[in-house]
Amino acid sequence: MMALQQGLTSSLVMRDGALVERMDDPSCDQQTLFRTYAAFPRVNRVVSGWRSTYLSQIRPRFTGPAHSLVDIGSGGGDVARALLGWARRDGVRLDVTAVDPDPRAFDYMQTLPPVDGFSSRRCSSTDLADEGARFDFVISNHVLHHLAAAELGGVLADSERLARRAAVHSDIRRSAAAYLLFSAFTAARFRGSFIREDGLLSIRRSYRFDELAAIVPPGWTVKEQAPHRLLLLFEPDPSGA
Repeated sequence: MMALQQGLTSSLVMRDGALVERMDDPSCDQQTLFRTYAAFPRVNRVVSGWRSTYLSQIRPRFTGPAHSLVDIGSGGGDVARALLGWARRDGVRLDVTAVDPDPRAFDYMQTLPPVDGFSSRRCSSTDLADEGARFDFVISNHVLHHLAAAELGGVLADSERLARRAAVHSDIRRSAAAYLLFSAFTAARFRGSFIREDGLLSIRRSYRFDELAAIVPPGWTVKEQAPHRLLLLFEPDPSGA
């Protein structure tokens, strides 16, 4: 085991942004993709830490009975719907918009039971920003590692235009431990989906703290979140400067 971890540590020293995940292939099997979207709630409950992120970054910024949130690159929409439910239990109406430019993600979200306060759109963050849309909160989950440098800069610039209160982008923190734990967690689960294969590729594509901190623009803060997460945070200047 020690030799395996040492080998993984060496192979994960450098971020491999050239890797392509199966679900990003426009020609991938749609049924397998939809099974992957359907498995995301179980996966994200274990690995994404959004309950902690909600408690630390979103709930403290509630100042009234109703707020709005947009989830960029929402995939199957499970994180957006979870946030809506947590806010509702806290007595706050959170109107959530899940957006994804991939038509397959939009089509999948149309198959889900309707939830009051939840809507979905097939569009990008730039489309929203160019429309002049504003939301109290802007979030994403597992999007950053998919983006080339120029795309990352674009999403962050869009987030600054869209967010009234805060932008919170959550992603994996690359490490051998994260790779081994996810490999063990998915070894006998999620068959017939892209969860295991793409999840391991995602870890190899993801950032470490110093790597992400070195490329984000001024005004953004990188924070580590246990056990293997990075949060990229932005809070608008209340003066509007």
